Amino acid sequence: MVPVRETVAADWQALRDIRLEALRNAPEAFGSTYEREVERPEARWLDWIARGGMFLAFLPDLSEPAGLAGGYQEDPDTVELVSMYVRSPARGRGVGEALVAAVARWAEDKGAKSLHLWVTEINAPARLLYQRCGFSPTAERQPLPSNPALGELGMTLPL
Repeated sequence: MVPVRETVAADWQALRDIRLEALRNAPEAFGSTYEREVERPEARWLDWIARGGMFLAFLPDLSEPAGLAGGYQEDPDTVELVSMYVRSPARGRGVGEALVAAVARWAEDKGAKSLHLWVTEINAPARLLYQRCGFSPTAERQPLPSNPALGELGMTLPL
């Protein structure tokens, strides 16, 4: 079992570090960019945490968080899964599944009926993870906000 917990104010630096690592290592997977987020002041990270729904995963053999994922309530019925990232030493160890499960529980607690996400078309490992977690593709397509040359696919999970 992979321990996952919702972030608290004291986590702002760890949240910042893993988010910036994600944006550096997989720029094609996120709607934002490293250049945009590296300049965010501490207060913006604290605001992100205060909004709720941001989770960190941990593994006993890693000194820093193993992964990150968040939920953003789009409307009363739908929570958007955002900012999903698992550090490379933690991949293949159940971290992604544990993060998705934590966001799904948070969404259910908020009364949502479904969990939705966007995944880039070229990110086959992420699409497979989401399918293992019960997500199904939708007919939705859109350009990736940070790089409109790449397309994103919508996926949904009924709760």
